[in-house]
Amino acid sequence: MKVIKTKIDGVLIIKPKIFGDERGFFLETFNAAKYAENGITESFVQDNHSYSAKGVLRGLHFQKQYPQGKLVSVTQGVVFDVAVDIRQNSPTYGQWEGIILTAEEHTQFYVPPGLAHGFCVMSDVASFHYKCTEYYHPEDEGCIRWDDPDIDIKWSVSKPTLSDKDANAGYLKDL
Repeated sequence: MKVIKTKIDGVLIIKPKIFGDERGFFLETFNAAKYAENGITESFVQDNHSYSAKGVLRGLHFQKQYPQGKLVSVTQGVVFDVAVDIRQNSPTYGQWEGIILTAEEHTQFYVPPGLAHGFCVMSDVASFHYKCTEYYHPEDEGCIRWDDPDIDIKWSVSKPTLSDKDANAGYLKDL
């Protein structure tokens, strides 16, 4: 696997080694020892799967007292995935990193604990999988507006389909 560091400390792009032939392909989607060698040392405690239609935007979500690290990938379709640094003392506070994830490339995106996360579906549908380093605590969840001008994410849509929670989210400056 090839691991690419980004401008935000701890955010990684992981390109797996894919073995393919006329029968199909094989790839290793997780190996604790190899991921630890590349700085991902947290234990994963929960796996999630979401399925969404084109134009759906989920995020920007985070947990306050129980921050979750996420190892994300797409098994169907295409998404634009984003991590936003909301760690108060970080030199990249308020900055974002984004990547297009596709089912064909099998690239993974690691979002460490303490960051907000969101994605937007670019294909007709998408299946999105992610491993979490902390359990989901609905009472602890926070949300930042997808179109917060202080973050200025260059999303792939101008009028996404949002949940009520995401449509009514607050701004980074209000954290």
